[in-house]
Amino acid sequence: MKVVSTITAFVAIAGSTSGFTPVSTLRSTSSLQASYTPEYEGMLGTGPETGGGFWDPFGFSEYIPAEWARKAELANGRSAMLATVGWFWPNVVGKFASDDVTTSDPIKAMGEANLQWWAQFVILCGTIEAYKYNQEREGVVPQIDWSMSWPKDDVKKQEILQVQELKNARLAMIGVASFVSAHYIPGSVPLLPIDFQ
Repeated sequence: MKVVSTITAFVAIAGSTSGFTPVSTLRSTSSLQASYTPEYEGMLGTGPETGGGFWDPFGFSEYIPAEWARKAELANGRSAMLATVGWFWPNVVGKFASDDVTTSDPIKAMGEANLQWWAQFVILCGTIEAYKYNQEREGVVPQIDWSMSWPKDDVKKQEILQVQELKNARLAMIGVASFVSAHYIPGSVPLLPIDFQ
């Protein structure tokens, strides 16, 4: 169980690091600024939180295609948004009826969950990824618009929604990383209580 908790913490922190790699059309003059490929120019996602510029202190943009980096950032961000809800769900709404999971502590609950739950989760994620992959192979941008509210004809509104999703995703990645940090190192996140779970 301790191994599962350690792996979960590592994955949560490692996955959230993409929240720190926004892209922009502006070049920064910082000494930390690495060169970047032209395909990163013109991408949405900069603002006051990035200093209005492209931030890539480790130079990953030299090796990672911009389209792939953005997809990875959004996928990790969407996972982090769900994880944020999942972190608080048991304490606010309550736990599901289960003989396996006896705690509302999210890290401990992941270790207590039956392996068949994890298998179902992996199959669900694999199905969604296969759907997206097949859509991309056919040249279709994969979209699951459950609310039917995506503005199909208004490019400006699409850009606004894309930036909103991106910034919410980045905030969620930082949030989940802080939850995991506060869980393993009490007091490490000043705005969270010492007994935070």
